[in-house]
Amino acid sequence: MMSTEGRGLVLEENLLFEQSQPGRVGYSLAAPDVPMVAPDAELTRSEIQGFPELSEVDVIRHYTRLSTWNYGVDSGFYPLGSCTMKYNPKINEVAARLPGFTDLHPQTPEALNQGALELMYNLQRDLGEISGFPAMTLQPAAGAQGEFAGMLMIRAWHEANGHKRHKVIIPDTAHGTNPASSALAGYEVVTVASDGILTKEAVAEVMDDDVAALMVTNPNTLGLFEADIRGICDLVHERGGLVYSDGANLNALMGISRPGDIGIDVMHFNLHKTFSTPHGGGGPGSGPVGVVEKLKPFLPVPVVSKDADGYKLEYDCPQSIGRLKSFYGHFGILVRAYSYILSMGGEGLKRATELAVLNANYIRARLEGTYLLPNKQRSLHEVVFSEDGLSNDCHTLDVAKRLIDYGYHPPTIYFPLVVHGALMIEPTETESKQMIDEFCDALLAIAEEAKENPELLKQAPVRAKVKRLDEATAARKPKLRWESE
Repeated sequence: MMSTEGRGLVLEENLLFEQSQPGRVGYSLAAPDVPMVAPDAELTRSEIQGFPELSEVDVIRHYTRLSTWNYGVDSGFYPLGSCTMKYNPKINEVAARLPGFTDLHPQTPEALNQGALELMYNLQRDLGEISGFPAMTLQPAAGAQGEFAGMLMIRAWHEANGHKRHKVIIPDTAHGTNPASSALAGYEVVTVASDGILTKEAVAEVMDDDVAALMVTNPNTLGLFEADIRGICDLVHERGGLVYSDGANLNALMGISRPGDIGIDVMHFNLHKTFSTPHGGGGPGSGPVGVVEKLKPFLPVPVVSKDADGYKLEYDCPQSIGRLKSFYGHFGILVRAYSYILSMGGEGLKRATELAVLNANYIRARLEGTYLLPNKQRSLHEVVFSEDGLSNDCHTLDVAKRLIDYGYHPPTIYFPLVVHGALMIEPTETESKQMIDEFCDALLAIAEEAKENPELLKQAPVRAKVKRLDEATAARKPKLRWESE
């Protein structure tokens, strides 16, 4: 078991309001050499009462100290299930910061930005090869926007063919954004229960002439491969529907299985997950969408294309769902993803998948028996445990808070909802056996603490800068700004 004793210098940090001293300033401006002009009163606001008065060094030290409290994948293991928080190799950052990319104005004429267009065109081609889709858009700014774009294309295809369908089938093991994306596209959501794996029979019961699409996550949020997916796709197609696959868990399939080959019609990618570009606060994200040939006319504009004269942005697409993003998505993220694909190569991408699956199953093997595993099928990239095996009325939240004392960011908790008190762990291929063993040792130690000293878990974290909050009060009576007492 690893020690919970900390080392090093940890500074307390007061709020800027509390550090304020009357008369301190952080700037020194020369006297103006032009007449002073007061702006119109309606353009100004009254002085902020009690606004901090600070020197430059006060401000710099404050925010620098706060930055050292942040936790990220560059500072430690980040095992969020369903989020694929893999390390972003710094070669990707070097590529994205090349002057030809960073200094390129988005309104540069096409004749002068051929390099950027070639990169986007090649990235579309590579993502298509990886996934099995012949057409692609890189424009969506995140996975959720990619979902929305995919559902809009499904709607546009149905309308172009005179279909009046208003339902989307979504299993209970899908990602939480799937129902929202369907509803935003104007569809009624029909939830299908599953026992871990979606069956063709369950889909057949609700698949009728009102259903536009099935929206499935594969592997699903339990980390299980939808083994009946090919037969399910055939069923949906026979009854006039389309199949959308949430690609957020592509890190379990990349280089091994291509969704486009097994009947999927639309899928979004999370470049900030599978293709190792910054995630969360290090974003922004990117959510390209791949489609089958019959949905190609409905792709957002502009479409990156190539002809005898070079690369161009094509706008003459009368059936397009329109523009989703100003200019063309988050270009810097596209550069990072392309750099990752080129540096890994086909065999490297496949090996990454194999290691991600191996790491998740190693965690499963080490923790099963101590933590309850509700689904016995073999896991893929992530594994989901339940709190039901914990002692002395300890819960998943207690385990997560105690992990902070051990120096780890907690995994995803209480999702998916189909598992009671879910503890959802995804190690990715990034982590070594040594790191995974240390993490598992911590979780095993916490399970033992639940038996011998449950109050320790219920009070955790005891060593963090901020102790356990009253979350109900924080949610119902939030303090969103500082007030003097």
